[in-house]
Amino acid sequence: MQYSPESDSEDELPPGWEERATLAGEVFYVDHIQTKTQWTHPRTGRSKTVSDKLPFGWERQILEDNKVVYVDHHNQRTTYTDPRLAFASEKLLAKQEFRQKHDASTTALQVLHGVDLTGKVALVTGASSGIGFQTARALALHGAQVVFAGRDEQRANKAIAQIVKERGSVKCSFLEVDLASFTSVLQFCKRLCVLFPKLDYVALCAGVYGHPYQLTEDGLEYIIQVNYVSNFYLMRQLFKAQAFNPESSITIVSSESHRFAPVASIDTIHELRFSPLPSQFTSVDQYNLSKLYCVLLAQCLHTEYTKYGIKCTAVHPGNMVWSNLCSSWWLYKLIFLLARPFTKSTEQAAGSIAFSLCSQDIYNLQGFVYINNCFPTKPSSLVQDTRYAEKLWKITSQLLQSKNRL
Repeated sequence: MQYSPESDSEDELPPGWEERATLAGEVFYVDHIQTKTQWTHPRTGRSKTVSDKLPFGWERQILEDNKVVYVDHHNQRTTYTDPRLAFASEKLLAKQEFRQKHDASTTALQVLHGVDLTGKVALVTGASSGIGFQTARALALHGAQVVFAGRDEQRANKAIAQIVKERGSVKCSFLEVDLASFTSVLQFCKRLCVLFPKLDYVALCAGVYGHPYQLTEDGLEYIIQVNYVSNFYLMRQLFKAQAFNPESSITIVSSESHRFAPVASIDTIHELRFSPLPSQFTSVDQYNLSKLYCVLLAQCLHTEYTKYGIKCTAVHPGNMVWSNLCSSWWLYKLIFLLARPFTKSTEQAAGSIAFSLCSQDIYNLQGFVYINNCFPTKPSSLVQDTRYAEKLWKITSQLLQSKNRL
């Protein structure tokens, strides 16, 4: 029988063969009939690797007769089969293309299945509800210590209590930050760096949509400050404090609507868009613009810090996902409610965020990455032209300097 490369059964071992893994994570194959071993799959000829760590909640034990068993403490079961083999991946050649393992329906918990994040520290903004909550929940349930960053401590504590009910050993804490205030962002960063000097994961999920015209205490338009400028300021403060470990991962939540931002040319990237006149303001345009700026920020951070092993990506979690994002106007609530049966759940929307943060496949990709449906996707042509990101970085820095914030 011939096995095609796309067959689901191509990885099936011939009779008499067994798949095993070394403690270092190398997969090898044992032929019990001819009593030999080899490093390549007997059917496909390919090599595989697994993590050098067991999946979260598992322990390797050696019995008195020197047999090795694996204990799953969460499900209270024991097996002789190495659980890492369920997550074996092929060694990719340099010229091989990205192979998609997840899609739009994959939840954050499914993306992280078998991943042990014990000892890792994650910061998630907007973690009290919606997509941010599902991102924080998945990270916490896989062992990470998660900082819930937001305005409402009561809501955050309710969200944390919900996760604790699922697993009492989770490590979650709350720190207050209001992205509509540079003073609040600065105080937050100072507290964060004292309590958690090094971060492994940052997911900037907080954002607003459809908000009416309003200026913040810093004199900026509300949507653009909350969605973009304060994220820029927050990240600059964290990098200034050297708050990241090598191989840290940062994800900034954007949107496919960044493709519809009112930017006709590079001259349109102008500081006046941070504080437009009421007559020049359209809520949807300002939201789209803020999401374009988020992608450009992620691109700049990646370009600047990838040499230190820090990866920064931008993510589109999904279209019209039912969450507090639509709470600014009853009409938005109605539209999102009508679309709800046809859109992602918040668990599925968080899948792309978890994937961008924790997938080794992302680290293996070269250059800046924009994720949609757990897959690297080309952003708009404006993002691909690096001049736009460079100019935005410059004028945002000048703005913050003018307010004595840098």
